[in-house]
Amino acid sequence: MTTIGFLGLGRMGAPMAANLLGQGETVLVHDLSPTAVEALVAKGAEAAGSAAALGERCEIVFTSLPTPSIVREAVAQVISGGSPRIVCDLSTSGPMLAQDLHDTLAARGIASFDAPVSGGIRGAEQATLAIMVGGPEALWPQVEPLLQRIGRPFFMGETPGAGQVAKLANNLLSLAAIATTAEAMTLAIKAGLDPSRMIEVLNAGTGANSATRDKWPRAVLPRTFDFGFSAQLSLKDTRLALEEAEAMGVPLPTGERLATLLDRVLATYGDDADFTAMAKVVEADAGLDPERPA
Repeated sequence: MTTIGFLGLGRMGAPMAANLLGQGETVLVHDLSPTAVEALVAKGAEAAGSAAALGERCEIVFTSLPTPSIVREAVAQVISGGSPRIVCDLSTSGPMLAQDLHDTLAARGIASFDAPVSGGIRGAEQATLAIMVGGPEALWPQVEPLLQRIGRPFFMGETPGAGQVAKLANNLLSLAAIATTAEAMTLAIKAGLDPSRMIEVLNAGTGANSATRDKWPRAVLPRTFDFGFSAQLSLKDTRLALEEAEAMGVPLPTGERLATLLDRVLATYGDDADFTAMAKVVEADAGLDPERPA
């Protein structure tokens, strides 16, 4: 049986790793948090002890980490211990890093897949994530069944970074939905309309989107702003999209405005702010009290 390694047991990584368990393979896990490792061991995983041990003992290693620099360093640690057959990065780390990882790993005879995911913590827990994948098509049959345990994988092509480009495009649309919904809802609230009824109307009409269907009911209408994805990571993803677009000569004026809005969220509400706090900034600009109760 294939020995699987999983590196990075954060809010997304832990449930994804858990969904790989119970199918007969040995699953080794590692994270800087001993508590996170212990939680997966209690579910049937085995503690690797280090990132290098994953490279030494595993045939396929998955990574789920917050930033490109951390992914780069983590993969370097993995291959310092050995040469797995395949490394599959589930992080949103950008197409430039995907190309770098491909080059580094190919030199050691290791196949590289970039497979960023979309669907949030709930999607990770329920194994309903959309997974956008780039990598060698000849090895896709070996990776696809594993990814099907954590969501719905889509093979985007063999070009390194193909999955990353798809994910960055998806994120731009998702963030734009939050920003535009915030503007539309602020207009309605300023006019005296009931916010909950307005969301019902939008979801029954052509204005429905991922923000109106999920983010507003869960995190904005109750004024908790705790959907589960940070403004800081959203800004990182947006900047990755802007960097790639600039390299390709594609103007992204909406992306630039989204980056500015996220900068304001972080400046106003701190580094731990949820990305749904974009609504609070839009409301404040309109003279509404963003700290008002639900």
